[in-house]
Amino acid sequence: MKRDYYEVLGVSKTASADEIKKAYRNLAIQYHPDRQGSKSDKEKAEAEAKFKEAAEAYNVLSDDAKRKQYDQFGFDGPNMGGGFGGGFGDFDINDILNSVFGNGFGGFGGFSGNSSSHGPRVYKGADLRLKVHMTLEEINEGVTKKFKVHKHVTCPDCHGSGSADDSGGVTCQDCHGSGVVYRTQRTMFGMMQTQTDCPKCGGEGKIIKNKCKKCGGAGVVEGDEIVEINIPEGIGDGMMFSVKGKGNAAPRGGVAGDIQVFIVEDEHKTFIRDGQDLIYNLLLDFPTAALGGDVEIPTIEGGRLKIHIDAGTQPGKTLRLRAKGLPALRRYGTGRGDLLVNVSIYVPQTLSKDEHKALEKMKDSDNFKGDAKTKKSIFERFRSYF
Repeated sequence: MKRDYYEVLGVSKTASADEIKKAYRNLAIQYHPDRQGSKSDKEKAEAEAKFKEAAEAYNVLSDDAKRKQYDQFGFDGPNMGGGFGGGFGDFDINDILNSVFGNGFGGFGGFSGNSSSHGPRVYKGADLRLKVHMTLEEINEGVTKKFKVHKHVTCPDCHGSGSADDSGGVTCQDCHGSGVVYRTQRTMFGMMQTQTDCPKCGGEGKIIKNKCKKCGGAGVVEGDEIVEINIPEGIGDGMMFSVKGKGNAAPRGGVAGDIQVFIVEDEHKTFIRDGQDLIYNLLLDFPTAALGGDVEIPTIEGGRLKIHIDAGTQPGKTLRLRAKGLPALRRYGTGRGDLLVNVSIYVPQTLSKDEHKALEKMKDSDNFKGDAKTKKSIFERFRSYF
């Protein structure tokens, strides 16, 4: 079972970026493979788990956007791997180590498992960010949207290899195709053997001699692509999720980047959103409020719904219509919210002579002078709601 990221790093939920970085630095040094020495295999395995756990926690808490989503949703957030996007777990420990300690710290090769520093370099395309505007109607139903995205696409001539003959190049003789070379250097842990990208082939393991003329050996060119994005019902303003593999194509057949989709909820002319609930302001005429009757109100689906107004309904009263609001975002709740109808009373600005006379007659009635028990006037009762 996953532990809370703040607990993993031993910091509070209000910790600053510097405090988070310092906490991770201490844990990385403590559990780094070169500090385990002659410990048992069980102890080394425990150190490996804690090292990876700390790196995962730092990967999330050091990124403002990821941290915000984690604080709001925990491990069930849209980008935590179980939602409708990518995962916060997609990261390279070596990249994190280098960002905190610099390139002289030493790689992650001391533990079991793979690392991007082993073997030829595999490029990853840059991520793109796409702002998507959503109406409440689209949020209510969920929607699939198509966008024309200008980005790096795979070169059509060399199919991404970068080579004019589509061979992908020849094996580098300096690293023998591994993409890395080794050197020994003195570090805070003593003498350590580290690996770096081969300077001759740039870590690719191959050298392209006959470069593709269209892309110049890069394997990618600029172009447009129609991207289809499925947006689930119940999503909210400010949420962000990843669409895997739809970002920039990577050089020489690498892994394509992602599209980070940022949701902007457009203001609605009829409803106000409050979580899953919708708020509708009903402007009721005085006779209906006093006598009671049926009125129709709009629904988010586009239809009309008949509701009954009780006689003597007061301004400021709220009617709750169960399950007439918005659906929950999947995995974060069930069912639908409610439709809240806030009642206001319409007072005409002009009156006909007959209307004026009728109101003058009713003016002296006890029912129009206020509550006899509380001695409050109609105006005072109305004002109390606000």
